[in-house]
Amino acid sequence: MRIGIDDTDSPAGMCTTYLGALLARKIERAGMPVREARLVRLNPNVTYKTRGNAAICLDVQGNPEEIFSMARTLVEDYADFSCENTNPGIVAVDRTPPPDFYYRAVRDFCTLDEALSLLRNLGARYRGYKNGRGIIGATAAVCSTFADPTYELLAYRDQERWGIPRVVDESSIFSADDHTYPHTWDSVDRECGVVVCVPHTPDPVLFGIRGERPGWVSYAREWIVSEKPSVEQIFVTNQGTDEHLVGGHIGDLREGCSYMVRGTVSDLPVTRRGGHVSISMEDAGGSVRCMAYEPTKGFREVIRRLRPGDEVVAAGSYKGESINLEKIQVVRLSQEVIARPPVCERCGKRMTSAGSGKGYKCRRCGGRSTTPERVTQHRTLPVGWYEVTPSARRHLAKPLCRGLPDLSRFGL
Repeated sequence: MRIGIDDTDSPAGMCTTYLGALLARKIERAGMPVREARLVRLNPNVTYKTRGNAAICLDVQGNPEEIFSMARTLVEDYADFSCENTNPGIVAVDRTPPPDFYYRAVRDFCTLDEALSLLRNLGARYRGYKNGRGIIGATAAVCSTFADPTYELLAYRDQERWGIPRVVDESSIFSADDHTYPHTWDSVDRECGVVVCVPHTPDPVLFGIRGERPGWVSYAREWIVSEKPSVEQIFVTNQGTDEHLVGGHIGDLREGCSYMVRGTVSDLPVTRRGGHVSISMEDAGGSVRCMAYEPTKGFREVIRRLRPGDEVVAAGSYKGESINLEKIQVVRLSQEVIARPPVCERCGKRMTSAGSGKGYKCRRCGGRSTTPERVTQHRTLPVGWYEVTPSARRHLAKPLCRGLPDLSRFGL
């Protein structure tokens, strides 16, 4: 059977993955094997998510009634019911459902009515609390299938330490990254010189190591020096896979969905208040603004070096009529031609502007011209893929160290 849980956390604390780790141990102590623990990231643009929009799923061999009862007890004991947006859901199925609902939940939006209809058709057990919205994520979790699985080792704190500063030797995490990157990733952000895998919220997570295989995350964990965790769990996940992205065209983009889009830069980059950088991109369907926000750090310098006519592929979420960039491919650079004052034919000195609309004038001999000199600039931006810095990367975004995106998957 599979049992899924979602929406037990809040911005003030708790973590659904922690509850999943506790449930796995409780089931195993009862003599029932847990074959797999899944951490399932869903659409990152859902407005009512608490933090990372993650659900959990356990693949279990055992008594369905007993396991469902265990899950209910843990949810009722640990979920943060005081938060208005915390609405837990539990789902249990005795066979793996088709993945359609999962794909919609990670790439689009699903309703509670749709989830309930599916569960009734499956004869599934389910329980919702408050408005029951967590049933949506729990249903998606039990329907999940991972074509490109990755792994995360999560270490959790003793409950009495929740809310107080974490004790983790940051240099040990850099050492772990030295020994395991690129087989693990996003533990540190070397551009910014900061640790990424230790949260700052008052939840149970001490640290999390993401990687290609259980062996790699376990090896990285051996290097980390920290306060003693109370529980550790390796989850198989869809993180770092670009599973949320679909191929799109500019005229057809839908609010809250995430896309891979090919187009041509149509104007010069603009640096906005706060250090955010924008460009406009167009295809046959129209034009769209692409944003590189201040937290993406050096990635903005790539965007600033783009010029009209450059062919690019942009990846990111469409929100507020903009694509919020997660990565970009520079496919082809256009020729950049600039106009400058011509050289005087009589004396060889470069002219200066004679005023708006008045052409050019030589200050040495008084010669005049109305025709500027046009010069092709040498472009130094290499073609290829660029991505945001690790501290700004979304859970689902595939880091380039895992390989370049397969554009054929997106019809590009």
